[in-house]
Amino acid sequence: MLNRFFASVECVKRRLNPLEAYLVVMSNAERAGGLVLAATPKMKSVHHIKTGSRMYELPTWDERIIIAPPRMKLYLKVNAMIQAIFRRYVPAEFIHVYSIDECFLDITGSHLLFGSTDEIVRKIQHDILEELRLYVTVGIGDNPLLAKLALDNVAKNRPDGIAEWRYEDVPETIWKIKHLEDVCGIGHRTAAHLKRMGIFSMYQLSQTPLPVLKSAMGVIGEQLYYHAHGLDYSRLNEKYVPVNKSYGKSQILEKDYHIPAEVEIVIREMVEEVAMRLRQNHVDTSVIHLSIGYSKYSIKKGFSHQAKIPSTNSSHTLIPYFLELFRRYDEREPVRSIAILCGKITLKAGLQLNLFEDVNRTLNHEQLEVTVDKIRMRYGFKSLMHASSLLTGATGLKRSEMVGGHKG
Repeated sequence: MLNRFFASVECVKRRLNPLEAYLVVMSNAERAGGLVLAATPKMKSVHHIKTGSRMYELPTWDERIIIAPPRMKLYLKVNAMIQAIFRRYVPAEFIHVYSIDECFLDITGSHLLFGSTDEIVRKIQHDILEELRLYVTVGIGDNPLLAKLALDNVAKNRPDGIAEWRYEDVPETIWKIKHLEDVCGIGHRTAAHLKRMGIFSMYQLSQTPLPVLKSAMGVIGEQLYYHAHGLDYSRLNEKYVPVNKSYGKSQILEKDYHIPAEVEIVIREMVEEVAMRLRQNHVDTSVIHLSIGYSKYSIKKGFSHQAKIPSTNSSHTLIPYFLELFRRYDEREPVRSIAILCGKITLKAGLQLNLFEDVNRTLNHEQLEVTVDKIRMRYGFKSLMHASSLLTGATGLKRSEMVGGHKG
């Protein structure tokens, strides 16, 4: 794991030591509710500021603190450089990118070339520190699960940033984890479910009979049982790419939208983006879902409705259906969030024509959309946009310059 990745990259760019600097990467720092995306170790230990903290919690009286806006394109570029270092020691098929700051490496086949596990780990740490000035923490295990747990529970707090958990260590490692939420895969809801069953620790989880967990929680219960015993049979070189069951997009608007026509502009832009993904994956949708969240000052929460439609992936066809849902259920309350979803996904078998529609016109629309997709994929989404995206309320132009919801 790259230690506080976003914050570390920003420190390096400023020629600062990530372990000594007081820096936070913050989105929307101009607002009291600005969100901390990453913080250096000093910010956490001295000021108790960490990922998820807000701007109003920041001790602005401390002149040492640097507030850096997120630069997602930079972080992705640095991540690519780190991946290149990994590939010096491990073939690409034995690397699994878990997140922008975490990766799994299977170094089983690298020992003859580069030495023992400890030697390979330290070489990778050395290369990344020397070339990129970034500190890396490492969890070592007999499988990805044990490596991840060693990383999260021990490595991050060690001076050398390395921890190793093996199968034979399970009673002294996994079973000693006191808080269920400290285990990857166990969130607050899952932990609450386990606690209602009388399970409050990993040791108790490991001693609960498998049939009991499976009966109460299904497949998740079975997985938790095996994880409590340190068992994980996944192999990094055996990639499984699931077929998407749905395609969607959501956004929280920067302000309350009081004019329905402005909301419709945003819905159009969002549907276009999702339809483009449908076409790229050569699939159709036959169920659409629209969720609208009203302002926190409204006495009503909003609505969520779906509709069955003829199978399609055409923006020209989908937009009117979504707008119809909005117009039918909108209660003229200020809108703050929008979410669209295309479900009941099927592989595109061909173009289905209607006896009552103009065949040439339909074919022209389909060809036009394919052409627009190719241009956007090469030059970016904003290279071709409807004029409505320049009107008040539109968000597509601004969001097209963002990466991961933040400024690139």
